[in-house]
Amino acid sequence: MENWASDLGDFITRNAAWGAPVLGLITFGESLVLIGGFFPATALMLVAGGLVATGVLDGPTVLAWCIAGAILGDAVSYWLGRKLGPRAWRIPILRKYRRLMARARMFFRRYGVASIYLCRFMGPVRAFVPLIAGVTAMPNLKFQLANVGSAIIWVPVMLAPGYLAGKGAQLIGGQHAMEWALGGIAVVAILALILHALRERKAARDEHQP
Repeated sequence: MENWASDLGDFITRNAAWGAPVLGLITFGESLVLIGGFFPATALMLVAGGLVATGVLDGPTVLAWCIAGAILGDAVSYWLGRKLGPRAWRIPILRKYRRLMARARMFFRRYGVASIYLCRFMGPVRAFVPLIAGVTAMPNLKFQLANVGSAIIWVPVMLAPGYLAGKGAQLIGGQHAMEWALGGIAVVAILALILHALRERKAARDEHQP
């Protein structure tokens, strides 16, 4: 995962024109049920925030692509839940994640619409909450309004640390502003990758507990 994120970060840095579409694809994949854990969206968005701060990437374009990807990813997970309905609990590939699905279901039952906003920041259960919303037949308009609103909040929040690190490094870097900025972005990205790995490991332990 770390190598993949690093390689994608390098690709975005070298190919700025493709940066925003690639980030949009990553946020789309990160929002999909089952495969979301394989997409290092958190680390890459931190890197992207720094690249926006240093002028490598265009901020509004990155925002637009990432928000669109996040919205579409959750919408697909929701519609999958609507299509499957209660049968989702009996599908073999989903039964492997029964503990995560149970956690997502309890979270959704407790917080309702607010869970769509909160789950954006919740790691392992992240992509299961929209699925549960679909399985439980949450009204489409109600879900999509929360989906769009949460994406508009989530994307800037995820870009902000890298952006602030990049801007701060520029302020103190003087002649070596770019080097300081890239160094700061790298540190933030590494910390994000470590946090992501720890969350995935904890989720795996929870999933395999009897």
